[in-house]
Amino acid sequence: MHPKTKKKNMLPVVILCGGMGTRLAEQTEVRPKPMVEIGGRPMLWHIMKHYARYGFREFYLALGYKGEFIKRYFLEFHTLNRDFTVNLTDGRIGVLDCANGEDWTVHLVDTGQETMTGGRLKRIAPLLPKGPFLMTYGDGVGDVDLDKLLAFHRSRKGLVTLTAVRPPARFGALDFDGDRIVRFKEKSVVSEGWINGGFFVIEPAALDCIERDVMWEHDPMERLAAEGRVYAYRHPGFWQCMDTVRELRYLESLWEGGRPPWKTW
Repeated sequence: MHPKTKKKNMLPVVILCGGMGTRLAEQTEVRPKPMVEIGGRPMLWHIMKHYARYGFREFYLALGYKGEFIKRYFLEFHTLNRDFTVNLTDGRIGVLDCANGEDWTVHLVDTGQETMTGGRLKRIAPLLPKGPFLMTYGDGVGDVDLDKLLAFHRSRKGLVTLTAVRPPARFGALDFDGDRIVRFKEKSVVSEGWINGGFFVIEPAALDCIERDVMWEHDPMERLAAEGRVYAYRHPGFWQCMDTVRELRYLESLWEGGRPPWKTW
């Protein structure tokens, strides 16, 4: 059974939404990758629903490619997800049904068209409240237990905890010493092992390693791992990214089957 919706958690969630999604070109020519739909809802909505189920309801979206598409979606969200009445005399709108809303606060931040993931984090950091925050990518879903992830992070006292998942073979590898990551190498070709599945918990001091517009997954994470400041929360459950049309169709088939494994709400 899925957990009941939790009391609001004050930690913010950063979602990186700026990539071009070139391997999904037939979809992303007209919309950013996080807005590609599964079951009639954007991938981004599915991700946010999962976080909200665990009480995380304040989101900072790092926008880039076609970011205006995401802005319009949230500007129109309140109206388009409710039944309403329009008075054609003066244009007044009356809401008939409040049941389909979401108790979310969404900050939409343009972090640059060509900016890399580390640069996007660095640009959004001054807007975040003090303290740790959660971060993930706008193109992957999973049934990660966020309560356990956060408890794990707090118990290890590192600067970064990432969620390690079992990969498709084309992703990269993590080497462990217990729960501590001693080597972080993104997107090597491996046949088995654990990879970075997103769903991070990050302490603000970790962002000091981002000295310029770089990939978060390259120099900053490699340096933090070499210093013993990165831990992995191993998630043996469901996780799937949406990089290709084949992966999109797989996710759609799971949704259409009626019990998608990432649907925790």
